[in-house]
Amino acid sequence: MTTATTAPLNPVDSTPASAAVKPDRSKLLGGLAQAVVGLYGLWTFGFGSRTAHGVSTVFGLKIDPTVHGGLSPISAPAQSLAVALTVIAIACGLVRAFVPITAKLQRWLALGYFAAFVLAFMVWAAAGTSVGLNVPVILQQTAIAAVPLVLGSLSALICERSGVINIAVEGQLLFGAFAAALTASTTHSLWAGLVAGCLGGALMGALLAVFANRYLIEQVVLGVVLNLLASGITGFLYDRLMSVNPSDNVSMSFSNISIPGLSSIPVIGKAMFDNNIIFYAAYLLVPIVWFLLFRTRWGLRTRSIGEHPTAADTVGIKVIGLRYRNIIAAGLISGLGGVFLTIGSNSPFTKDMSNGAGYIAIAALIVGRWSPYGALGGAVFFGFAQELGVVLSSMGTPIPSAFLSMAPYLATIFVVAALGGLVRPPAASGKPYSKR
Repeated sequence: MTTATTAPLNPVDSTPASAAVKPDRSKLLGGLAQAVVGLYGLWTFGFGSRTAHGVSTVFGLKIDPTVHGGLSPISAPAQSLAVALTVIAIACGLVRAFVPITAKLQRWLALGYFAAFVLAFMVWAAAGTSVGLNVPVILQQTAIAAVPLVLGSLSALICERSGVINIAVEGQLLFGAFAAALTASTTHSLWAGLVAGCLGGALMGALLAVFANRYLIEQVVLGVVLNLLASGITGFLYDRLMSVNPSDNVSMSFSNISIPGLSSIPVIGKAMFDNNIIFYAAYLLVPIVWFLLFRTRWGLRTRSIGEHPTAADTVGIKVIGLRYRNIIAAGLISGLGGVFLTIGSNSPFTKDMSNGAGYIAIAALIVGRWSPYGALGGAVFFGFAQELGVVLSSMGTPIPSAFLSMAPYLATIFVVAALGGLVRPPAASGKPYSKR
């Protein structure tokens, strides 16, 4: 009689020793890279000449410093604060590299690392300047810059949860901005412009839905083509209509609505609760989409066709029909983001004015792990990176203005590189479905 041989068991988890988990090389290298960059920040921001000699960094706490009353500015020693923040960043990198932690904790550490490093950089940039860091203005401009990113990422979220990759967010934003500006200018009605802008985004969504579901075109390539189509059409119509007749492209905007009580909160009141209706709609849509996606029958069916459309079909869910409806509805949301670019922010339409916002919105969705609140966090972070160059341009930093304008795109690359490997998209995302 022969006896079967078994591999020795690990006394802790009772798994074969040969199946022991190997060290995560990417986790080690990523953490060490963060620590090295943090050390560079410690040398540059903490012990550089800009923060030396006991200079301070001023933090303003009201939007208009010339107005009497309110909170007084806070002054902090620049060198000590920069050193403390960079040490935190270094610690986050070392913990990621050498401490066995879960993927969720890795994401939080990555966010803490970026926050500490960026704050140290801002303390260094504002050190010794009379302007300082106006916290309410930074919050306000970040929240405003994030609006089209929030709406674009929610649009991409609904599509990808339905199993269709929506790279065409950029074109939907652009077409919505054009339709809103042209309609509002010719009809002298902001509400007509809002409706037209949303319908413009829905039209681009309908094109995506038809070509992705009916003709099964590769969805990433399709999205890029639709973006180029939107750029070409809006550029042509701009030259033919708006450039020769400026009355078709007038700067106009919805009035701000101040929320009683909330708008008087120190620091954040005027920044967050004294804005126009599209601003409020963008942020209110986040919990609404979350509720619909995770607490309703529609959400359950949407998630099922994004994970396993064949199984959904077997229980009677009309996969293709639901995908059509969801993609067009997502186009409406992207169109609203385009509306904000023009009549939501008192700006005339210009060629390619979306300026990559659609692609950054998709990056926010990836960083946010295909969830509404995660996408909101990613959009706010990228909105902050977008406004960083504007804030720093008045401080006389030695950084060239060209590099400051690259900030949102560099932040997108670094954050997606750091967090992209820790997330998983819906299983059927980008996979055409045809009922046989």
